[in-house]
Amino acid sequence: MTPDSTAPLDRLGRHLRDLRVSVTDRCNFRCTYCMPRERFGSDHQFLPRAELLRFEEIARVVRVLAGLGVRKVRLTGGEPLVRRDVTELVGMLADIEGVDDLAMTTNASLLAPVAGDLYAAGLRRLTISLDALDDEIFRAMSDTKIGVRHVLDGIEAAQAAGFAPIKVNAVVRGGVNEGQIVPLARYGREHGLIVRFIEFMDVGTTNHWKLNQVVPSRDVLAAIAAEFPIEPLDPNYTGEVAERWRYRDGGGEVGVISSVSRPFCRTCTRARLSAIGELFTCLFAAAGTDVRAWLRDGIDDTALHERLAAVWSGRDDRYSELRTEETARAAKVEMSYIGG
Repeated sequence: MTPDSTAPLDRLGRHLRDLRVSVTDRCNFRCTYCMPRERFGSDHQFLPRAELLRFEEIARVVRVLAGLGVRKVRLTGGEPLVRRDVTELVGMLADIEGVDDLAMTTNASLLAPVAGDLYAAGLRRLTISLDALDDEIFRAMSDTKIGVRHVLDGIEAAQAAGFAPIKVNAVVRGGVNEGQIVPLARYGREHGLIVRFIEFMDVGTTNHWKLNQVVPSRDVLAAIAAEFPIEPLDPNYTGEVAERWRYRDGGGEVGVISSVSRPFCRTCTRARLSAIGELFTCLFAAAGTDVRAWLRDGIDDTALHERLAAVWSGRDDRYSELRTEETARAAKVEMSYIGG
């Protein structure tokens, strides 16, 4: 992926390459590190559907951002598959010139019936959130009555539909699911999946983050290497957030995402669009830019291009490099709101 010399750079010299689009703030899980039930319970007021960006508005923003350098677009939530007719949006985005990589992150509990439709519409990559294979641990972390079998069925349906390779993201929380590291790695090896282990992060203000619950990626890799010898791989591209490792016996690939222990802010090329059209330039930001207001005020594409370029050019975010126990308690947007 060669940077376009005409694309804007932020204040730290970073290009815009990746866009995560939250299509809804709703989810059918209540993962403790994302949407804890004490905050997102039955009385929680989710965004009114009328306030969500329409598919045509999302496609327009993506089209303009593609002109600013975006090449990778990932649909997120909440849980994107609870958004009605999301397959229609997939088709619209797949047709945008410049978008070379269209992906979705999902908990896969609703995936099996629609995997084939998503692939036919132009989606080519899937990342599945799966923190445990043990059903009791899975249900405790996701705080749902849905069993892990639903997720595994979704993965199998996606593979049958043509998605390959599928990535699996597992958040590792100390004292909770450390014992699932090796079983998940083994499952990935046996089923042709790329499993990536993510350090527990202080996203938002409701997940009760504590530094002593972060399992450093070096410990994750050590646990895997003790069972399956591994060796490092080069990144696929500049700005890739996962550190890649391969199994020496040819059993595939595994990765770690080390936002806490080894921050990668200096190569971050991501922006995030919330379900109501706010553009965030950092996962740990407190506020975003209201793009929806511009759209509904009748802005033309030339002006939209200029304003979005100005937002990126003014970016100087590097939260993970500056993280302290104090900043971890500061006000930040919730992960469920901008898609992690």
